[in-house]
Amino acid sequence: MYDIALSVAACVRSGTRADVAWMVAPTVSDEALAFTPGGGRIGGLANGAFDGLLADVAARQLSTGRHVAHTVTALESQVSGIPEGTPVEFLVVPAEQIDPRAWPLLLEREALAVTAALDGDEVTTVSITAEEDTSGAERDAISAGQCLAVRDDRGITAVITPVSRLVVAGQGPIAEALAAQANLLGWKAAVDPRPAMVAGLTASLSPMDAVVVMGHDVEASSTCLMAALDSDAGYIGALGSKAMQQSRADWLALRDVTDLSRVNGPAGLDIGAGGPAEIAVSIAAQIIAARRLP
Repeated sequence: MYDIALSVAACVRSGTRADVAWMVAPTVSDEALAFTPGGGRIGGLANGAFDGLLADVAARQLSTGRHVAHTVTALESQVSGIPEGTPVEFLVVPAEQIDPRAWPLLLEREALAVTAALDGDEVTTVSITAEEDTSGAERDAISAGQCLAVRDDRGITAVITPVSRLVVAGQGPIAEALAAQANLLGWKAAVDPRPAMVAGLTASLSPMDAVVVMGHDVEASSTCLMAALDSDAGYIGALGSKAMQQSRADWLALRDVTDLSRVNGPAGLDIGAGGPAEIAVSIAAQIIAARRLP
């Protein structure tokens, strides 16, 4: 839900309808999808495999949410990676029905538990429990950085914990190796060389997230670096020769950006890395060190 929190919160403030969908079985993640009138979609869920199913529910524009049970088809299995025949369950809820305290917590990338009370397939209320107020299995899941669903007499509770994100501003073998390394570590990776897209990707980053900037075009890579500096990312790395690093610094200085103390350049620990895979390991190690070491 973290990726859609900013947009959905804006919809709630403006009185624009948004229906939020998330999976509660067989797995729970921090992914969610929001539908707006006219066919708009925000976020993503299960690689889009169930978008049509969930959109049909959202299109009914009901005043309360619904619990949706479904069995994965062969095509949905290919797209989502969930085995064919697996029972899946979703909740599709109008944003205005969700406890409004959820949005500030999600915007701050806080872990929380979202409880949907059910009357048959109808979602009667959606309440939230902040991390400090959780207990039992919910607190254990948050402590372990896991997402899970808990079913009890309250209904279905989805425990949602944030996942670290890595934005790679660039393309090529090193960018691909970084994305692969991020996936091995359980991070979410996004790779894009376009400054406008990078600006959008970095806008909602938090101190648990990272940005790595690369590329041979001074203006494009410097624009991406400026977007990274404008974000709350906990780690910013820049790849490139000393001459490229200086050219970026000069480009930024002309735009009154002179404090580059947050930038690790060249990115990565000095381990004598050679080749894209080893460079990716050195950068991932530096990100972990920056996050955990004083």
